[in-house]
Amino acid sequence: MASLITGLSEQRIRDNLERARGEIARAAPLAGRRAEEVEILAAVKYVATEELPVLARAGIELVGENRSDALREKTHVHGDLFAWDFIGTLQSRRVREIVPHVRLIHSLASESALRELGRHAASARPGLEALLQVNVAGEPGKAGVVPDEVGRFLEASPVPITGLMTMPPLAVAAEDSRRWFAQLRSLADHHGLERLSMGTSQDFTVAVEEGATIVRIGTNLYR
Repeated sequence: MASLITGLSEQRIRDNLERARGEIARAAPLAGRRAEEVEILAAVKYVATEELPVLARAGIELVGENRSDALREKTHVHGDLFAWDFIGTLQSRRVREIVPHVRLIHSLASESALRELGRHAASARPGLEALLQVNVAGEPGKAGVVPDEVGRFLEASPVPITGLMTMPPLAVAAEDSRRWFAQLRSLADHHGLERLSMGTSQDFTVAVEEGATIVRIGTNLYR
């Protein structure tokens, strides 16, 4: 497991954030979007809890955590500093621990998680929404529903599903992910969904060019 990130520089994060915003401003018009429509989510899986105020001072407004236990810890201490999303694998047994803390779950991908969302709706943060994770490349063993199942999940979900998320196959070059991002946008358009969570530090510019509305950036903000 990677070690926690400590000793963050507020100025470095601010500079990196502005650089990312500049790249988004250039890329968004290619997808027919305004730059303001694209949210930058800071992935904080490896950011130590005590370092989170540095992100807030640098201008970060939205963060995403991968683990339910870390989400509980970090929101308990710094819950008011940011809007919080859950971006890790959504295990059904962890749903009840996640829903009180987040505005958006990026990784709904199973029938069991659907059932648990219904069971724990009363304890969810008001306005909770979800994104359906789609395995657009059809990778064996990878989380995500197949494209043909999207409509069924939209109808069955006990919380509003307002968009889609994908994690494309590992690629050497960012350009290699473009086809998968384009397929996800086409699928979202077909179902009338607005949000698209796609793109990370390695390929977020390409994702924005293909229509991303949320990009999940980690190392590019901190190093």
